[in-house]
Amino acid sequence: MSDSPKMIFVNLPVADLAKSKAFYEALGFTNEPRFSDDTGAAMVWSETIFVMILSHEKWKGFTDRPIAPATSSEVSLALALGSREAVDAMVEAAAAAGGTADINQVQDHGFMYGRDILDPDGHVWGPFWMDPAVANGEAPVPETSV
Repeated sequence: MSDSPKMIFVNLPVADLAKSKAFYEALGFTNEPRFSDDTGAAMVWSETIFVMILSHEKWKGFTDRPIAPATSSEVSLALALGSREAVDAMVEAAAAAGGTADINQVQDHGFMYGRDILDPDGHVWGPFWMDPAVANGEAPVPETSV
């Protein structure tokens, strides 16, 4: 088996590639021009996580299945951040960049905090923070918080 890191490429259909690219850049993603053109853009979250935003025409080259309307919820993608403040900052950046903040109830369990946003095409993103001690198993999950 290869020693290459496991990677994920999340593919999303978008109505306006330029608008979506600007939205994701406002959230802290960077564009990888080697995998981008006028039909799609590779937006990098980390060394192993990419979001491929694809024009509807490009998307239709991969599947005959219909594109879900922006009013549906096909998936919710969670992004771990380093602090509660980083969660709030991402939600504020999303709203300022054409997204919708707090489309679901804010989740605050003390050791974990999360909020949900919509991108301009209705894809749900959930920036969240979790106490590192709980996340890595050094501390138990508080019983009253889940």
